[in-house]
Amino acid sequence: MRSNNVKKGLKRTPSRALLKANGVTDSDMDKPFIGIANAWSEIVPGHLHLKDLSKAVKQGVSAGGGVPFEFGSIGICDGLAMGHRGMRYSLPSRDLIADSIEAMAEAHQFDGIVLIASCDKILPGMLMGALRINIPTIMVTGGPMLSEKMDNKDLTLISTFEGIGKYKSGEINEEKLQEMENKACPSCGSCQGMYTANTFACLIETMGLSLPKCATSHACSSEKRRIAKESGEKIMELINQDLTIKDIVTEKAIKNAIKVDMMLGGSTNTTLHIPAVAAEAGYDITLKDFDQASQNTPYLVSMKPGGKHVMTDLHNAGGIPALIKQSKKLLNNTTTVSGKKLFENTETTHVNNEIIKPLKNPLRKTGGITVLQGNIAPRGSVLKVSAVDPEMYNFTGTAKIYENEDEAVDAILDGEIKKGDVVIIRYEGPKGGPGMPEMLAPTSALTGMGLEKSVALLTDGRFSGGTRGPCIGHISPEAADGGPIAYLKNGDQIEINIPKGEINAKLTQKQLTKRKKETKIKKTNEKGLLGRYSRLAESPDKGGRIT
Repeated sequence: MRSNNVKKGLKRTPSRALLKANGVTDSDMDKPFIGIANAWSEIVPGHLHLKDLSKAVKQGVSAGGGVPFEFGSIGICDGLAMGHRGMRYSLPSRDLIADSIEAMAEAHQFDGIVLIASCDKILPGMLMGALRINIPTIMVTGGPMLSEKMDNKDLTLISTFEGIGKYKSGEINEEKLQEMENKACPSCGSCQGMYTANTFACLIETMGLSLPKCATSHACSSEKRRIAKESGEKIMELINQDLTIKDIVTEKAIKNAIKVDMMLGGSTNTTLHIPAVAAEAGYDITLKDFDQASQNTPYLVSMKPGGKHVMTDLHNAGGIPALIKQSKKLLNNTTTVSGKKLFENTETTHVNNEIIKPLKNPLRKTGGITVLQGNIAPRGSVLKVSAVDPEMYNFTGTAKIYENEDEAVDAILDGEIKKGDVVIIRYEGPKGGPGMPEMLAPTSALTGMGLEKSVALLTDGRFSGGTRGPCIGHISPEAADGGPIAYLKNGDQIEINIPKGEINAKLTQKQLTKRKKETKIKKTNEKGLLGRYSRLAESPDKGGRIT
């Protein structure tokens, strides 16, 4: 056992004394030590219930013959950080979380680790840290919120962002907006649609790192608590089998996750997180892998924000096991923490074909995320095509340039943006932001103002998983790296051709070269965490990871 480095032998007498201060007994010294990384806090709704889940995990660990040690992890709520300086800290926090998992597990020589979290950067951050140490690992994702209805329609957090634009345009009054605010988040858990947190939870289950139905079982359910307890028991089995996280998160498992992402029409943020996770596992995953998967994988589940279903609908339809059962011919039968192969986990699963469409009758023949390239984005950009109206698949519009998100939001809400415009927000990438802030406010404002079928939005920043409409992000290289998006001017004509995967400005290479010479690239003067991230972060097409 790794933990013997901490607790065995004459030289470890002081260590044992310290452990006994924590209530560890002599008999416990012969048992595996299990780290329980818990992202609980009182500020993140997705993490508010994780203390209870941790109790269940620890019960399972103890029942399985291990000694659990819970420790904390930071976690930023993207919804609360949205629209102000705080959002610049969200993506950099992913690497801080990875560092903390690595540091805690190595410093205390845990024999295994259980990761408990719900939200956007915390899930991939924990996974990255665990891959660095490569010990037996299982993840308990906290599950989605419940959903209430207003006017017989499911509400989600995104309803409130879009409600601002609807209020400004006169579509709803203040009373309706207040009702929406009061009903949109009726319980703890991650936000209800196929946004980043829920997308990544589904991909973690697909990769085999959490137990079946963990991703979709809602936060308040007894089912979730049972899964948590079973996960504590399972980590002990993984230790006995010497099955480490890298035995689970293989290249085939990662590529399964990308395909399931396409079937679900998941968040574009996965094109940041999957390459970063894969790099920690020793694999090189690029936008080309997402593009290839999209071309060869159908879109099967109509999930919010672009579709009609919330996470509880997907769960009741059979969850991820049902989706995998429906699409076995496209996937690899990989190892999972359940002790069974991926396909074995689906054998008793019932599939609701009204929600999870069969391969022969998909919603779309291609996946929910599309990669676009062209003279604006030579190294690529990403679009959640499952959330785009087909009317906007081919679009030419006039550029309106904004140097930050706030300027763009004010312009949208003040009525400056008209049909046929292309809103361009630049200097919001990993280096330029810095921190590559997620932008839900401008995309929701466009939708709320009724412009999602007549205006496109481009940025070297990124979008919330709750974004819908023709919103193209992760443009690489970013402006701060001298990418062509830095050379665009108001009035330029922008051509978007989604079926062909192209995005171009109507400019010749000679014109772009001339503008490059004339353009002074802006630099950030940030200090501290944001300053370090700006200097060290990779570009969006490489996952924005600190190297």
